Amino acid sequence: MSNLLPTRIVNFLEYGWKFTKEDIENATSDKLNDASWEDVRVPHDWAIDGPFSPENDKQIREVIADGILAPIIHTGRTGGLPVFGVGWYRKWIHIPAEYEGKRIYIEFDGIMSNSSIYINGIQAGGWPCGYTSFSIDLTDHITFGDKNLLAVRVEPKPGASRWYTGAGIYRNARLLVKSNINVKYCGTYITTTDISQKCATVNIRTELLNQSNANGHVTLATCIYDPLEQLVAEEKINLTIENEETAVQQLQIKEPQFWDIKSPFLYKAVSSIFIDGELVDSYESTFGIREITFDAKKGFFLNGSYLKLNGVCMHHDLGALGAAINVRAMERQLEVLKEFGCNSIRTSHNPPAPELLFLCDRMGFLVIDEAFDEWRVAKVKNGYSQLFDEWAEKDLTAFIKRDRNHPCVIMWSIGNEILDQNTPEGAKTAAWLTGICHALDATRPVTAGFNTPDNAIKNGLAEAVDIPGWNYKPHLYKQYHLEHPSWVMYGSETSSCVSSRGEYYLPAVEEKPPVMRDNLHVTSYDLAGPRWAYPPEYEFMAQDECPFILGEYVWTGFDYLGEPTPYNTEWPSRSSYFGIVDLCGIPKDRYYSYQSQWTDKEVLHIFPHWNWEGMEGEFVPVHCYTSFEEAELFLNGRSMGKRKKDPSNTFTRYRLIWEEVPYEPGILEVVAYNPDGTAAKTAKRQTAGKPYKVVLIPDRQEIKADGDDLCYITVRIEDENGILCPKANNEISFDVSGAGEFLAADNGDQTSLVLFQSPARPAFNGMCMLTVRSLKDAQGEISIKASGAGLIEAGIKVKSL
Repeated sequence: MSNLLPTRIVNFLEYGWKFTKEDIENATSDKLNDASWEDVRVPHDWAIDGPFSPENDKQIREVIADGILAPIIHTGRTGGLPVFGVGWYRKWIHIPAEYEGKRIYIEFDGIMSNSSIYINGIQAGGWPCGYTSFSIDLTDHITFGDKNLLAVRVEPKPGASRWYTGAGIYRNARLLVKSNINVKYCGTYITTTDISQKCATVNIRTELLNQSNANGHVTLATCIYDPLEQLVAEEKINLTIENEETAVQQLQIKEPQFWDIKSPFLYKAVSSIFIDGELVDSYESTFGIREITFDAKKGFFLNGSYLKLNGVCMHHDLGALGAAINVRAMERQLEVLKEFGCNSIRTSHNPPAPELLFLCDRMGFLVIDEAFDEWRVAKVKNGYSQLFDEWAEKDLTAFIKRDRNHPCVIMWSIGNEILDQNTPEGAKTAAWLTGICHALDATRPVTAGFNTPDNAIKNGLAEAVDIPGWNYKPHLYKQYHLEHPSWVMYGSETSSCVSSRGEYYLPAVEEKPPVMRDNLHVTSYDLAGPRWAYPPEYEFMAQDECPFILGEYVWTGFDYLGEPTPYNTEWPSRSSYFGIVDLCGIPKDRYYSYQSQWTDKEVLHIFPHWNWEGMEGEFVPVHCYTSFEEAELFLNGRSMGKRKKDPSNTFTRYRLIWEEVPYEPGILEVVAYNPDGTAAKTAKRQTAGKPYKVVLIPDRQEIKADGDDLCYITVRIEDENGILCPKANNEISFDVSGAGEFLAADNGDQTSLVLFQSPARPAFNGMCMLTVRSLKDAQGEISIKASGAGLIEAGIKVKSL
């Protein structure tokens, strides 16, 4: 058996790629000289490099879901970035001679999009959908003991999306060397049953593949380990594998530890194949032991305990980094979300990078894993409707098989605001997709988000899924529950409030639709939204009054590239206004509204800023998000009155408002009171002087020297007393040296056309964000400096270990 590989080898294909954004006729030829091509590392998003332009993927289209029934010209729908075209990637891979007789695979977690994979000039495979993960067997085309040319052609098309997709090999790629007898790609399915404090049964289905003529004695040994690498269960079975085989095992774990959002306990299953006692393949799967229950009257339960789903919808881009995945960037987003009480993510509107689910497993987030934004009825010219009939089953199958072992995933979503809601065939399609989900995973319900629910109910589509989700319908929760008491329901998209961080306009009144302003910004009083939207308080009230509703998923957690509603036709608006957090990760005021409702923290946040030059004596509304029931406002020591939350009023049930505060420079302070009348907490806004200095605040003092880890550094412009200058827009220049490198900068301004890769960035309302990356294997200090004309510069050091 000497020709069998002792265990699988996995190599990430990160470095050594050549790239060009043009269609080269002989790009698969080993004779081609690609020395002039760009050197890139994968994951790679070619579109994020820009430049921004209103001509990039300009779309002329109606938006039926938004009530725009006549075609309009969208200039920033996909970020005003070059997300379409043809690109080629090439990489030479040496396959040692001793690997002959083994199987060589390549795995891609996603290529955006319409990819074709070539090895040594021969097309070996590809995938049209940019969000799907897939594996290709390259063995028959490999030259062992020599270099092999891997070439990837990518062709994302114009008019293919309603948001920024990125372009290229934007997720991880891996080369695998495996035995001829091996565990297949995404080859385990793990469920847990008979769960109690004393014991849990772990059911494991393992898909095995035999691509050899070996007739030896085959044994599958499965071992389960806890997070401390302690063996907690094991089982061996003997098999005869002629071609493909699915092995079924049941293992018992005594005194199991449960996966929960507060204690996300993970187990690891190691599936090992032995032939005549010799190890030839080993495959690891992580999983958790947990029970999920959905009750039509009582809501959602995790491990028997009631839990409200405090969720947000998230697009897959990482702001200034584009769509190229980075684990630390995703982890930081989740940290920011968790801080204001978010406990669940809806992957809007596509399969996420697999790393996101691993992070949610580890950090304790629940996930609605979403597959499609289109079925057969198109939303955009070259969207998924062009692929649906041929590829929907393949994509959905790949999606569920990849993600079904993750304990964080609680529902499969088969669609978002599908226009098939309005067609007679919609219910049949929904039933077909739901059936695919159930066949592949019977442990989770299937859902979809409906924005025209009356139509979806009438044509049977809503009943064809297990759990219907209502988009922007808090006023209908009670009616739908009364009419369909056996249905489990939740708010699959809520609020859709729009804002620009730090921008405040008077009067502070509800804007529906938002007032269109020449600077293309939206007030941050959290009262503005498009026609379907509403301030967060309306949803809070509905959730409080409807315990049968599982929870809500706010549109959105972070701002994202593209879809700049309400400025769909105005340039240079190029990213969204929907986020609770801005594009670079700085919280907006609304962040504290959710934090006051979703956490047990003592929250006290007042806004707006207190720099209203030229408005002395005029009234400025002051709002306060707080977890306290009562607070008093003081202006330069004078009381402006007490306010107490009023359960009878939608707004003042959740926020405190002083409508008429006469502006005068100085200190605006709010004091929150305990129920006994004693002061509990204070917060203030103070009139800032002229911009004086730059201040740098890193999110971490130490990062890993792996070439991928990041440090996010908040940049503030302050006056000489350390007060944030809330209107400062000074240009800040960055210098990074030592064991790290400048990666990107952003300021959260939806209208900025400064490239994210530029080492100079104007502040937006006094702040911006710098992203620094470690250098691979370069341990030591990273020196970061930030300077601006007329400002005292700042310098800090971060360690790379």
